[in-house]
Amino acid sequence: MLRLFYPAFVTGRPALGLLALRLLAGTAMALHGWKKIQDPFHWMDGAASPAIAPLQALAAVSEFGGGIGLALGLLTPLCCLGILSTMAVAMYTHISRGDPFVGKPSWELAAMHASVSLTVLLAGPGRWAADFALLGRRRGELPPE
Repeated sequence: MLRLFYPAFVTGRPALGLLALRLLAGTAMALHGWKKIQDPFHWMDGAASPAIAPLQALAAVSEFGGGIGLALGLLTPLCCLGILSTMAVAMYTHISRGDPFVGKPSWELAAMHASVSLTVLLAGPGRWAADFALLGRRRGELPPE
């Protein structure tokens, strides 16, 4: 069952690349969600058609908590799915309003975060992740080189 959610942990230079990707994207996502987590049930109240309060809170937790988890490589599949879902809704919202891919406002940033989340979800967090320390050794995999 564990292999369903975590493929074999990537090693070597690709693992360092995943680490850099996770650190940058996770930190950016956590900072992006920081203002939202301050008022998780009402951060969209100024929008033309705000989401209901529980969905606003889920988005805030996905961005802030998911960003921290992504950066640490902790519970990576769950964090990636949360970020991916939130960014899919953000992209849909921007596209349905007719926003361009690049501009102000645009759906470029949401697409970038969704792409990173999908990449890490499919590739796994790599051996330089908290998930490896917690789960990799149980599967008999060697520590980072």
